Amino acid sequence: MSLINLTAYGYAGFFFLAGIAFVVGGLAAAWVLRPSNPNPTKLDNYECGEVPIGSAWVQFHVGYYLIALVFVLFEVEVAFLFPFAGAFRLWADPWGPMAAAGVFIGILALADAWAWRKGALEWL
Repeated sequence: MSLINLTAYGYAGFFFLAGIAFVVGGLAAAWVLRPSNPNPTKLDNYECGEVPIGSAWVQFHVGYYLIALVFVLFEVEVAFLFPFAGAFRLWADPWGPMAAAGVFIGILALADAWAWRKGALEWL
């Protein structure tokens, strides 16, 4: 079978297998070529140059994770607004793109209000 006679699924399968082989090959090469020199100092937890106090397996309050997820959600959404503003020429016809951005920000505001109402933004 030649590459010329492959169907669309054949091309997708070929690139999928080539991608898997590329990743596995890179991981295998890194495993073979890396230096293996473990010592207690190298295996110790690193916390900004400070000596670790206690175990690293401490349970955090679930509110921390909820705040972090809401923060990541809104940071990603704001990051989408920058290319949006650059892609549309807002000085030519601002009303269509601004209405779309308004709907987008309105949906975000509804999600924020829902999270606030559910108590996801409170620590205790």
